[in-house]
Amino acid sequence: MVSIVLVDDHFLVRDGIRSLLEDEKQYEVIGEASDGKEAIEVVQSLKPDIVICDIRMPEMSGIETVEKLTNLSLSSKTIMLSMHDSDEYILQSIKAGADGYLLKDASKEEFLKALSTVSKGNKYFSGDVSSILVKNLLKGSGDKVEEKVVAAKEESQQTKINPFDLTKRENQILKLAVSGMTNKDIAAELDISKRTTEVHRFNLMKKMGVKNVLELSKKAREYDMIP
Repeated sequence: MVSIVLVDDHFLVRDGIRSLLEDEKQYEVIGEASDGKEAIEVVQSLKPDIVICDIRMPEMSGIETVEKLTNLSLSSKTIMLSMHDSDEYILQSIKAGADGYLLKDASKEEFLKALSTVSKGNKYFSGDVSSILVKNLLKGSGDKVEEKVVAAKEESQQTKINPFDLTKRENQILKLAVSGMTNKDIAAELDISKRTTEVHRFNLMKKMGVKNVLELSKKAREYDMIP
């Protein structure tokens, strides 16, 4: 049995992950924390096999939390959970000692793959980062890796960043939600669970500062995010 502690300031995210793991008998959520400071205490007390930590939290960021846990030389493995697939966040997470980096819009299959990989003592990183860059960084060539990342970003075609920093999945849900689709319909369309859809929709509306679909549609059109 692999024991897990969830660290995220959003209850819905923690509840969603816990529900996702309910049918996976090899994993057990033994504790939760809503911020970095609380996480340090919980992890030191419970000594879980894996800590799943949100990257952006009040009081102490996920990167700072993972770095402190690493410095405490605990046996717990850490997986950073993030909405961002930027090289900067990935590099900072690796330097802090994270054993994995997983995007919040990952599928259930990828989520379980990350847990399995990390629990076996290996590294798992999703998002826009190549295995070559990760391997080079883990060998201690961080400066060279960052130079390569900068060069690669300059050469690659840049994607327009929306003003609310939405993830790819949140953008998909935005377009479907304003078209009039329900959470159930969106879940079927994107082949994800209804609970996952609800979590993404909650985060989407929180980022955009709206309370209902009408406000969501109005603001999305105001910022030219939908036709």
